[in-house]
This record gives sequence, structure tokens and C-alpha cells, in this order.
Amino acid sequence: MQVVGLTTPQEIFVASKERKFRINEILVIDDPYQGPLIGEVVEANSYNRFIPLSINHDFIDARVLESLERLGYSISEDEINIARVKLMTEASFPVTTGAKAHLPEFSEVRDFLVRSDAEGGLALGEIKNTEETASTMDENLKGLFYVYSRGERYRTRNVPFLLDLKSFQQYPHIGIFGGSGSGKSYGLRVIMEELMMKGIPSIILDPHYEMDFSAMEEGLEGAPDFRGAFRKFQIGEDIGVEFLALGKRDLLDLLSAVKPLTEAMSSAVEILHRRGDTFISFSSRLELLAEALELGRIRIEKMLQQDLEPAEREKYKKMKELIEEYPNIPLVSVQGIAWRLRRLHASGIFNYDIKPVKEALLSGKLAVIQGPIWLLQVFSTYLLSNLYRARRDYKDGELRGQNTADYFPPFVIATDEAHNFAPKGRDAASKGVITEIAQEGRKYGVFLVLATQRPTLLDETVTAQLNTKIIFRTVRGHDIATITEETDIGAEEARRLPYLPSGDAFVSSPLFGRTVAIRVRYPYTRSPHTLNPFDELKRYRVSAEEKLFGLLEPHLPVYDTNLLQVLQAINTDAPELKLEVKTLKESLDNLVKSGRLKKTETPFGAMYHS
Repeated sequence: MQVVGLTTPQEIFVASKERKFRINEILVIDDPYQGPLIGEVVEANSYNRFIPLSINHDFIDARVLESLERLGYSISEDEINIARVKLMTEASFPVTTGAKAHLPEFSEVRDFLVRSDAEGGLALGEIKNTEETASTMDENLKGLFYVYSRGERYRTRNVPFLLDLKSFQQYPHIGIFGGSGSGKSYGLRVIMEELMMKGIPSIILDPHYEMDFSAMEEGLEGAPDFRGAFRKFQIGEDIGVEFLALGKRDLLDLLSAVKPLTEAMSSAVEILHRRGDTFISFSSRLELLAEALELGRIRIEKMLQQDLEPAEREKYKKMKELIEEYPNIPLVSVQGIAWRLRRLHASGIFNYDIKPVKEALLSGKLAVIQGPIWLLQVFSTYLLSNLYRARRDYKDGELRGQNTADYFPPFVIATDEAHNFAPKGRDAASKGVITEIAQEGRKYGVFLVLATQRPTLLDETVTAQLNTKIIFRTVRGHDIATITEETDIGAEEARRLPYLPSGDAFVSSPLFGRTVAIRVRYPYTRSPHTLNPFDELKRYRVSAEEKLFGLLEPHLPVYDTNLLQVLQAINTDAPELKLEVKTLKESLDNLVKSGRLKKTETPFGAMYHS
């Protein structure tokens, strides 16, 4: 392998007759004047002697052709492999043409490829096309995990990609971008597994109900068991908001997360909410005030002049007091607040508190928060604000030398569909706290892992703070433009983004100083959504057929003349089926088609028998 053509301090061409080049592989250039230079292949081509070499002028120009001929290459006869190589560190002056190049041993490029050891880093996957280099690396870095490629699962044979945990202090947040089916969710799952293996307290907001880590993949030797490393919480069933602990700001955030509040509504909440309010006291005040405003003071006073039951009189007295205390609050504002509050209460959010989540974090576990997207938006506003405040109060007290706050650990916040929690160009209740953590969380040891299919829709302030970005296959032009603006991905990588295989990704991180092409490792756990929907349909039909056959078997043979009698017996044994004569007849014919039953025509109609 030799350097050919015109060179620059940043980029060169390398040619070989014996070896084909691969995108993203590492080469060492033995420059006689500057010493070893490390470069990465960003474009590779092979030319056969039966195809003229000069047809691709955008890649190979006349100077490269001339250089090849002078170095002894026969352009008309040889197959020539040519790579465009970008130097990882700019050379002092242009590389010498004719300089030899070779595949590096691990010791030559260790500092460029590995910035951590297996114990101190998150093993997210393998660096692509580094097999030759990996063969000479330390034994404790070999075969750390499994990868899945081209239908085969095997121990990694490449250099592992390790994301140094200690680097989070300097480069704190991670963004995961990729379209549907790109491997983005698997990448997020792998990061969560690695955090659990390291005992890092973490939270993940799970709108798709897929972050369950109890089902282990089979055949993975040495796979860790995560069943005791995470806890799963359903909003309104396991965790919620303690209304008594809500301040005015918290309550405003919760109500506006259901539907944005008008200025009049916000003012009304601040006036009506009192310290020490329970849900019952606050909602009762709202309902009574709404009824009082609807009736008006004159009608209330007339009612009080009548002969009323004590409970009724007490009610109207309270209504009169409220309308006198809050005469300027519009009825429509009170009704709007009451409707939002009723919707929150119907979700069960006020029946629990966040104590179990805090306990999980204090135990170094992952807390999986599940619920519909709208409820997650509502709840995460309260949850993240509360947890971030607990961590910040502890650290601020420690720095002031006043340990008044209880210890609360550093933690990681992760979510899929991140553009719903911090959207660009519009308000969302959770946007404020996520933006604050993105800008200041590093100081307090609170970090973000945000995954989204649409980086263009994610708030720009948040996107700018995601120091490490993992980019899977992305097709939309606007999203690719956003990615190229926010990362150091070059034109070559951007052109490849729409065609990346599922599970392949580019990692842009200031820790490495360049874009690294990786393949995400095979997860140790299985998502509940891995079953193909058509396999699911087939399985359901088989199960339904088995159930129906079991119900029919005691009544065989079945005749057209006694269908109604058989139908009544089946509906008595299995009322959930709610069969009718027509559907029973169709089911019998389907059992004949599948070979479970036989059908014989008789003078009295069809007979179904085994």
C-alpha cells in the first residue's frame, strides 16, 4: 500500500494491487519525514483492467493516474484498489507521495480507538472494520459481547467501542437519532443495560411499554441477570403525585401539561390554591366556586332566605363566602381548571407518590416509568423537577458546607420520543426542566440520554447540549441537515446515513475528536415487541382454533340441523366467544379446511365429524 497522487496535510490517496480497502478502517502512513500518521478510509474503490480507470473523474484525477504509472502500476492490466484517507490529526505539511502504508497493530492506535477500559466504560458495540487491529489488542478487551450481523450472532471480533463514564463530567449528555427500524431502540436498550451493570441510578420514560429487562436472550454465555437491577412503575397504579406536597408552580405545570392554561387560568390557580390543600379541599373549592359564579350572588342570597336543610344551608353559605372572596375570577377559567383537575384525577395520578422511584435510585437501580405519552408528559414534569431539586439541594448544601439536605445520588434520565418532552417551537410542561438539566445538570451529576426519530423537532437548546450523538439510519433531508449542523459528521457519512444497515451507527463525540462508525452490540435482554405481527396473528388463530375445537369435540358429530343446540352449549361454556349461528358455521368450515374435521353431505344437510 502506497500514497499516490496529490497530497494535503489533511487528506491523501492510498493504492494497492493486493488488498481491497474498507470504509472506516484505520491505516498508518509511514511518512519518511513526519513519522507515522494515522488515517481513516472515507471512500474506497476498485478498478478492473477491463474497465478504463479514468471514467470516474470525481474520485481519481489525472495526477493520481500519473502517480500510479510512475510507481509501477499497470493501469491497463492491473486491478487497482484506491482509498481516500482522511488523517485523524492534521499533518505539519503534505504527506510524501510514495510513502508506504500498513494496517496498524493495536498499540499504534490505542489512543485513537479506546478511551476507557471495560470496567470504566459503557460497552456499546464494536468499531467497524477493525478485525486485524483487534487481533493484537489486550486479552481483556477481546470478545466482550455479542454482535448480530447478516443473520449470525457471534462474539465480537473488532475493537470494542467504550464510552468512558468519567467523561460525562466534561461531555455530559447523549443523543440517539434514527428512523423507524434503524436500531435506535436497541441502542437505547443497550445503554440502559450498561448503566444497570455499572450500578448507575437511572430513570427511563417508556411510552411504548418496551423497556422490560426480565426476558433474557437465549444462548448468550456469561450474560448478566437484570431482574433485580430495575423496577417498573405504572403511573396511576404504582406511582403518582402527592397533592399535599404540591406547590403553586408544580400544580400549574401539571394542569398545563393536560392542556395549556390561559393567563386568566394561571392567575386563578395562584389565587385559589392554598398551602396545605389536599385534592379534596382544592377540587371542592373549585366546584363550589364554579356553581356560585353560575348562580350569581343575588340567587344565592335568595336561597339563603328560604327554609333549607342544614347541609344545604351550609353549602350556600360557603358559596356566598367564595363569591365574595373571589369576585373577579371568570367562570370559564374556574371551569377550565376543574376540567383539567378531573382528568388528572381520573388517571389515578393523585393516588400515589414518587417515594418508590426515589428508593430505586438510592439503591442504584433503573426506574422504568410507563404510561401513555400525555400522562408521561404530565408526570415527568413533576418527577424530574422533584428529583433534580433533591440532587441540586444536596450538592449546593455540600458546597456551602451545610449538609442540611439528605443525600441524593447522581443519576441519568433517559427517554424515547424525546421531541414530545422538549419540542422545538412550542411549549410543553416538561420542556423547562429538561432544558434546565441539559444546561446545568453536569454540575450536579444529572445526565440526559434522549432518543428521537426526529431530531429536527427537538428543542435546539437541548440538541446543542447533547455532546455525544449516536446516529442510526436517517432518511429525511431536514433531519440529516440538523445532524450535520450539530455534529462533526462529514459529507461522506451524511450520504451514507439513509442506507445504514439496522444496528449500524455513527458516533460523534468530542471525546474521540472524530466520527466513529460502530455496530451496536446484541442486547442481553429481549423487548416484549420483538414478535412479528404476522406471526402473532398466526399464533392467535391457531390458539383460537384449538380452543374452539376443544369446545366442539364433546358435541361431535355436528349436523346442520342441531347447530343451534350446539351453539347454546358452547356459549354457555365460553360466553366470551359470543358466537352466532353464522360464525359457528364458518368456524366449522375453517376446521374442515385445516384438516381438524371432515364434512360429509347427508340427506339432512352437512355433517361435521372427526
